[in-house]
Amino acid sequence: MPGADYAGRMQHHDAPRPLVIGHRGAPGYRPEHTRSAYELAFALGADAVEPDIVATRDGVLVLRHENEISGTTDVADRPEFAGRRTTREIDGTALTGWFTEDFTWAELATLRARERLGALRQSSASFDGRFPIIRLRDLFEVIDVAADEQRRVLRMVAEFKHAAHFDALGLPLDELFTAELDAAGWGRGDERLIMEAFEPTLLDRLGARGIRGKRVLLVEGSGTPWDLALQQGRAAPKYDSFVTEAGLLGLAGRFDGVSVGTSRLVGELRSKNVDAAQLENLVRHAPGRPLIGAELVDAAHAAGLEIYTWTLRPENRFLSGSFRRGSARAAYGDWLGEFTLVIGMGVDGVFLDHPDLGVEARAASAGGR
Repeated sequence: MPGADYAGRMQHHDAPRPLVIGHRGAPGYRPEHTRSAYELAFALGADAVEPDIVATRDGVLVLRHENEISGTTDVADRPEFAGRRTTREIDGTALTGWFTEDFTWAELATLRARERLGALRQSSASFDGRFPIIRLRDLFEVIDVAADEQRRVLRMVAEFKHAAHFDALGLPLDELFTAELDAAGWGRGDERLIMEAFEPTLLDRLGARGIRGKRVLLVEGSGTPWDLALQQGRAAPKYDSFVTEAGLLGLAGRFDGVSVGTSRLVGELRSKNVDAAQLENLVRHAPGRPLIGAELVDAAHAAGLEIYTWTLRPENRFLSGSFRRGSARAAYGDWLGEFTLVIGMGVDGVFLDHPDLGVEARAASAGGR
């Protein structure tokens, strides 16, 4: 069984820091969440890849950015599925489109993937229609094969999407994931597995199932975790509360880390026309306020938590103002400058659409120390 003799095959070394994580594979070069994108991510030097996990009607875990798939597949062009288009409330927001929970795996397997940011990434979009959707179990196989070929530990950072929504449909993601681990020969998980979600309740349930692997709370830039909003209403804590000094200390012992958007690390650079040298003067907040920048990273570590950030991208559209070059949104700016700034804060993992650029930035950051 793939992965079953992992411990005897792999060369165990301390994980590099920060981990370079292929965000949905390598969507800067291939449509996201396809086998080709994941295989390419490892070929480009990624230490881990991140799948987004949703469920089908018949309980198969598939890899899509969201359960609404009109933007990442050709489903809208398939007349046989025209009747599946519907409006559904997802985490309190009404969405219209096609949803994975209305399809069996056999039906989804007939669709072909499209790059979600195709208008910006023409090279990736040139592969639209060539690759099918894949299941979580297919990615376990990709990781096992790549690890054998490279003779090193390769990891999965599994992100669970809309767990409370799937619970209400009788499709508990934690239960389905446990079965997939067993089927893949990964047992109850090990050092190769990191699990993340925006819903802390789901992370608690994964831990209660005895799954071994780090559990990381994803922290949005605003709003409230949907599972907590359902449970507590207006009394539910905001995401901001988890990234105060007290909030981080409260997560310690419950979870292994937090994962924040890059806006919490370099957001002040994006909202103000300042250079990196001025950032130190912008990250000091009054007690009880959400932390940002290197202060957030240091506080997470002081609480015994790892900290990850998403998503480092090289195009001007996504870079902080001081790192943009020219006016073309799709053109690369000074991505190396922003990437090394973030890495220099001491984060434990970075998510990238172009894993090779993460490897280069990590090497440049290490060389500058």
